[in-house]
Amino acid sequence: MLPVLEAETRILNLTQPLDPQQDVEWVPLHAAAGRILAQPISSKLDFPHWDNSAMDGYAVRRADVAACSADAPTTLTVIEEIQAGYRPQQTVQPGQAARILTGAMMPPGADAVVMQEEARRAGDRVQILAAPKLHQFVRRQGEFYQAGDRLLPAGIRLGAPEIAVLAAAQSVQIPVYRRLRVAILSTGDELVSPDQPLQPGQIVDSNQYALAALVAEAGAEPLPMGIIPDQPEALQQAIAQAVAQADVVLSSGGVSVGDYDYVDRLLEALGATIHIRSVAIKPGKPLTFATFATNAQSSTTYFGLPGNPVSTLVTFWRFGLPSLKKQSGLAAGWGPDWIVGRSPHDLTADGKRETYCWGTLRLNGGEYEFSQSPGSFSSGNLINIAQTNALAVVPLGQTRIPAGTAIQILQTGHVAIAPS
Repeated sequence: MLPVLEAETRILNLTQPLDPQQDVEWVPLHAAAGRILAQPISSKLDFPHWDNSAMDGYAVRRADVAACSADAPTTLTVIEEIQAGYRPQQTVQPGQAARILTGAMMPPGADAVVMQEEARRAGDRVQILAAPKLHQFVRRQGEFYQAGDRLLPAGIRLGAPEIAVLAAAQSVQIPVYRRLRVAILSTGDELVSPDQPLQPGQIVDSNQYALAALVAEAGAEPLPMGIIPDQPEALQQAIAQAVAQADVVLSSGGVSVGDYDYVDRLLEALGATIHIRSVAIKPGKPLTFATFATNAQSSTTYFGLPGNPVSTLVTFWRFGLPSLKKQSGLAAGWGPDWIVGRSPHDLTADGKRETYCWGTLRLNGGEYEFSQSPGSFSSGNLINIAQTNALAVVPLGQTRIPAGTAIQILQTGHVAIAPS
């Protein structure tokens, strides 16, 4: 059995990202949210596009008001009112000012803004009650970004802030990596789909649906391929079809050492290189990771996940998801989302493998608190993993972590903030 960290390193080292030339598609801006940027973006525009006011007030020449104060105000003639979206029509000359609103373009001749609270208006005259600094309350052209510089780097996931930046830059067609195609199949004669009557000895296939949901959440395209019986010919055909169609294949079941566990043998028969056969993790010891060299430029990765539902989820979160993130084109941040927290209860394990306890993580008083789910901790007990969002780790060789001790926690979902 490989140690968990060594398995993670091996998987990520063998994971090949999508090609930034061949695996790119252009999508309209409104469809780019959640996608991964394939090429760096620059703009022909300066930000701000021109000098503009950061305050409601008066655009002035600093030389005219450098010595004024509330006791000795300077009186200026107001020559124009400038609102946002309006182009100034006049140049501010000595002894003059322009009424200006937030975001409005600075008029020629003015080099500072006096906020309206430090001015007193009477007709077309304004008294300036405080001397501004040069360029006070002026957002200068190109202060935030200069045309031609890199605006956004390749390899980032586009969220709302990045979409806003692209819109402001008038980038309406965006180069993004195509979505990874992920084939998903479940193996086992005992499995039936959720819409079939359940007979004695049968099990409903939940893994297909859980994995499809996780793949979609990761931004990839799930390709569900159904349930494959424990028949070598049928399974080999299904695996070959999945490898031909997908960038990644996720199968569940058939990777242990039972009489009907055929996956590893069939992978070798199909020309795969098997890099991992088992990992010292609980739940999830029987884990296969293999690669197929589909052509000179790319390969298909294969995860043979264990069949027990909780083991399937844990091994995907721990190993499959980081690989998908890297392969999808993300430049960084592939690894698990680790958090240090504490639990109000003891965490226990047998010490023989690195053990992952599922439960609920929340932010309480500025610290992360992990509460282990109640009930039986069995890899077949799917019920008490519902509504969880984290996995707490008991390291290899350790049988007990006392309550209140700092623990390493893998975040798997949204973390709530405890009410104060």
